[in-house]
Amino acid sequence: MSRTLFFGTVVILAAIAFASPAPIVASNQASANSSPDVTQARHLFDLGNYSAAVTILTNTIARNANDAEAQFWLARANYEQKDFDNAASHAERAVQIDPKNSLYHLWLGRIYGQQADRERSFSLARKVKKEFEEAIRLDPSNLDARRDLEEFELQAPWVVGGNKDDARQQAEAIASADPVKGHLAMAEYDREGLKKNDLVANEYKQVLDSRVDRVDAYFEIADYYKDIGKGAEMEPALQAAEKLKPGDPRIGYYRAVQRILTGTQPSAAEPLLKAYLANTPPRSDWPSHASARNWLGRLYELEGKRPQAAEQYRAALELDPTNKDAHAKLEKLGKNSQ
Repeated sequence: MSRTLFFGTVVILAAIAFASPAPIVASNQASANSSPDVTQARHLFDLGNYSAAVTILTNTIARNANDAEAQFWLARANYEQKDFDNAASHAERAVQIDPKNSLYHLWLGRIYGQQADRERSFSLARKVKKEFEEAIRLDPSNLDARRDLEEFELQAPWVVGGNKDDARQQAEAIASADPVKGHLAMAEYDREGLKKNDLVANEYKQVLDSRVDRVDAYFEIADYYKDIGKGAEMEPALQAAEKLKPGDPRIGYYRAVQRILTGTQPSAAEPLLKAYLANTPPRSDWPSHASARNWLGRLYELEGKRPQAAEQYRAALELDPTNKDAHAKLEKLGKNSQ
């Protein structure tokens, strides 16, 4: 799953929900003190019915604007709908009401990251780092915040807080608290900080050898090999994911991508991608529907189905106008048809 934001000519990673298992909120289970309305909204959120969750939470806040949890989850629902301005407004309100909540600061930083991407704003980028750091200060055991900060510091220019030495310190802190997450964090440092794929592969091998019971770790490994175009190298991670959670819908997506990359029974990729699109709600911590459309376009290109490929690339861009790969491939198809 991609967590990359483009900030001017420099990449800044937002690092959305790194090691959180499905559903999206699994790492943040409902508080015993949650109101019935918030509990209902979170259930709808888990199902991907973000608009219904927004309606309930908006009504809840209309009755009590000081409900920090309702403000937070309204921010989260707006985030999933890519309404980042409203997401920021409600996340800021949640932080104002409950300034010592590490989770609220983490998500405010992630929302600022999306706004910084859209607006190409240095000032917003600085806010991203500030919120991640505050989340860690409030709760040093918040490893998601540490991972987000690591990626920010690896990718951001120094003028807004990029610092590879600090990024390594975050990776080491993660490793001291959780060896598996530490291997994943060090792999990110090796990839982005050192540009050494052999070290990345070694970190991932240690995760695979440990046979962890965290399916998202295997998908993160599969993502890496997907991104560098090595479909065959995805196999150990996908086998581990299938053994651990055979019914996870993401397996079909990654299997389809693998078939397209390796050219092994690529025709079998089409039903897998279509099933993923039909049976999963849009989720910021899963492969995007835009990505699935883009891979369908690549498949149709391989099969010589140019009109169908163009249709999928256009669909991908409608879902995600920042999808550079879909844009480039659609443009290339247009030039070749002239």
